[in-house]
Amino acid sequence: MDHNVKVALAQIDLAVGDVAGNCEKIIAYADRARSELGADLVVFPELSITGYPPEDLLHKEHFVQDNIKALKGLAKETKKITAIIGFADLDKKRNVFNAAAILHNGQLKGVYHKQMLPNYGVFDEQRYFKAGNNNPLFKLD
Repeated sequence: MDHNVKVALAQIDLAVGDVAGNCEKIIAYADRARSELGADLVVFPELSITGYPPEDLLHKEHFVQDNIKALKGLAKETKKITAIIGFADLDKKRNVFNAAAILHNGQLKGVYHKQMLPNYGVFDEQRYFKAGNNNPLFKLD
């Protein structure tokens, strides 16, 4: 049996360092994707919670912790929709990752760590992030 998945892309303007303001926008656009567009899945930009590029803010552990706490709050807001949201993740060894969280029906279902970190021109991601090495697969319905 075929099941069509309706995907909404939230190309929104997010401010570097404004975790609370960025989360308000994310919630509003997720609600809009669900209610106005009937989307099953909404995809947000890279590092949505922190704003891009957060650069030296990532050296402040409280900033990274605040963005993780905000992600947990966002998870509770994902009712009847799946959201992929960019954030800065932290492992037990205190490595920081450019990550994407998969949120569904109020829960954090999984995390992907970006593997190919650009390091040319205006991009200096290898300075701030550790490269991921997992390739998770997530099934929607």
